[in-house]
Amino acid sequence: MNDSLVNDGKTPKKESMRFVSAEQVAQLAGVSRSAVSRTFTPGASVAPATREKVLRAAEELGYHVNDLARGVLANQSRLVGIVATRPEVGFRAHLAAALAKALIRRGSIPILINTGRTEEELLAAQKMLIGHRAEAIIILSGSPPASFLELAQRNGQPLIVIGRSEPDADHVRAGNIEASRKAATAFYDSGRRRLAVIGSNSGTPAIVERENAFLSAAKSLGASVTAARGDDSDYEGGVTAGRALFSQRMKPDAVYCANDLIAFGLMDIVRQEARQRIPEDVAVIGFDDVPESSWLSYQLTTFRQDPQTMAQRAVALMERRLEDPDAPPASERVIPELVIRQSFRP
Repeated sequence: MNDSLVNDGKTPKKESMRFVSAEQVAQLAGVSRSAVSRTFTPGASVAPATREKVLRAAEELGYHVNDLARGVLANQSRLVGIVATRPEVGFRAHLAAALAKALIRRGSIPILINTGRTEEELLAAQKMLIGHRAEAIIILSGSPPASFLELAQRNGQPLIVIGRSEPDADHVRAGNIEASRKAATAFYDSGRRRLAVIGSNSGTPAIVERENAFLSAAKSLGASVTAARGDDSDYEGGVTAGRALFSQRMKPDAVYCANDLIAFGLMDIVRQEARQRIPEDVAVIGFDDVPESSWLSYQLTTFRQDPQTMAQRAVALMERRLEDPDAPPASERVIPELVIRQSFRP
């Protein structure tokens, strides 16, 4: 006999996880198993005295309803997938947190899936959520491929897209065009004539929309304008683009950054490598108003996206879709507010 299989009475046996069952609650309360089920079923009929005994027994044992089993029986769950690329970065981190809180408040169970940008990666995340019968999917970044939308529709799974306009899905987006035009006009009206915009090569719809709107508005005003891009929409991208801008002979006197992380990288280059002052020599406006924007090192003037508002709008669209699956796609637009700090005062 294999000695490793012999229990010497001192080493505790390894046991599988065992949750308190409804049957145990029924036995302690002295009621039937069905009485326990009715007690924890909203709207079900149960005598007050029976309910009190069941709840007292459940509290003593630490019992909780098996929501997973209920979801299997109903062929659905309270799971809601939050799908994002690099969800820990910048505004997405705050939006993901706000969504999780909003979903928990309505009784949903948020599941965050950190995925890549490719169609294969997005579809893998979607299939996982369909397999677990998630009641909806909320996409925070990237552009869902047509196959993603088609699969969601075939399974009757609501799909909410945040940050871009998607004609075949419910979506929430910021007023990128309005904000970017306002930035160009504010720079021009303050006497700035050598304007620049920093986007990124990531090509996300929101970043591209902000960049293009600013370029168009600056040109229509008659200002000179140039664009620079980093590899991604982050601090390193701002550093790379900032070095490119300030290595030119004609340096800008105002820069609009497609998000705050880009602006932080740019501002550090302007001060530490280009040796210019902000805002006296170079004015800077960002987009998002992440908490770091108010830090004393940056004091960034920026357009505020409110993550709580975006999350509430997304959850409202999800609930509307769950109530009326055949309703036409709906959209919500949130116009960002310009928050004035020291990097530029119109």
